[in-house]
Amino acid sequence: MKTYLVGGAVRDDLLGRPVIDRDYVVVGSTPQEMEALGFRRVGVDFPVFLHPETHCEYALARTERKTAPGYRGFVVHADPAVTLEEDLKRRDLTINAMARAEDGALIDPCGGYADLRAGVLRHISPAFAEDPVRILRVARFAARFGFTVAAETLTLMRSMVALGEVSALVPERVFTELDRALGEPYPWLFVEVLRACGALAVQFPEIDRLFGIPQPLAHHPEGDTGAHVLLALGQAARLGLTARARFAVLLHDLGKGLTPRAQWPSHKGHEARGAGLVDEVCARLKAPVEYRALARAVACYHLQAHTALRLRPVTVLRLLEAVDGFRRPERFEEFLGACEADARGRSGFEDRPYPQAAWLRAARDAAAAVSGRDFAAQGLTGEQIGERIRAARVGLIAGMRAASSARP
Repeated sequence: MKTYLVGGAVRDDLLGRPVIDRDYVVVGSTPQEMEALGFRRVGVDFPVFLHPETHCEYALARTERKTAPGYRGFVVHADPAVTLEEDLKRRDLTINAMARAEDGALIDPCGGYADLRAGVLRHISPAFAEDPVRILRVARFAARFGFTVAAETLTLMRSMVALGEVSALVPERVFTELDRALGEPYPWLFVEVLRACGALAVQFPEIDRLFGIPQPLAHHPEGDTGAHVLLALGQAARLGLTARARFAVLLHDLGKGLTPRAQWPSHKGHEARGAGLVDEVCARLKAPVEYRALARAVACYHLQAHTALRLRPVTVLRLLEAVDGFRRPERFEEFLGACEADARGRSGFEDRPYPQAAWLRAARDAAAAVSGRDFAAQGLTGEQIGERIRAARVGLIAGMRAASSARP
């Protein structure tokens, strides 16, 4: 038996990136021999084992054959006669089909190293089309590395979409790939690649329809709503926002996709329309509750955040309450970050300050200092305490506003 380091570990090492997981392929062995050597089998659909000491994954070299639609319809063949090259050629992309021998030699039967140096994502064989998840993976790798997709690979992806393969993807897997892509350095490329091959219209129609919808040039020099969303995603990455906040940025303007054409380029009321679409998207993708809550808050209240410096104190308090700024400080910070990414995600606005975040943060901190215990000590109860708390908070916010206005 021979053992080879394969896949992402080889790719990332060649890129000079940290190697997180090390996966190995074993050639010339059997499940019985692996177990006799102390390896613990964990694979259900194909023979994968954990090393008894390092707990790294070791998979027997295998080939796959498509037998049914979707990404689960495969028959796996693994035996000692399967070669390393056969195992590598069943993989999706050339950059993922390299191996290191035990002596350190690079084994590259598909030209992965050349594509790695050129920054190209290229499929290995027509078998790529057998697994629709690979479309999402290509888009995610583009978001991770900033690579381009080879023309022939994009053509193949388009044909897969046309044949309906993308419709077979389960929502949980779609959300997982989206979530991972949003956390990468170039999250907007995930959207661009899916749009280029037609998969965005299938899996994310609410986002796809934003492209081609105009906005007022005075506020959005980039004009196009879809282009604005991609610019905002870029700013979200630049600001180092969480994947959850980037998800909210991605969905914040969905309501503009439902604006009647006669009202273009204005989009009055798009916040309320967008909230319903956020609910639909999150339900379809089975997104976590916190993702949905934050995305809904950003969709509904990003315009109020942008105008926070001009809002009445009572409206500022209502905004803080609406986004749960007092009870969930982490969500509040993510909300502010998403709103800043939206404000900066416009041509020529990328470096403009966003003082609204500091103002809302200070208003929340001042208002949070009001305690109901003081009013309870005065003999007040229930709704009376709530009313006094709100009145005191509005007074503090008004005082902050007056003080800031008095400064030279």
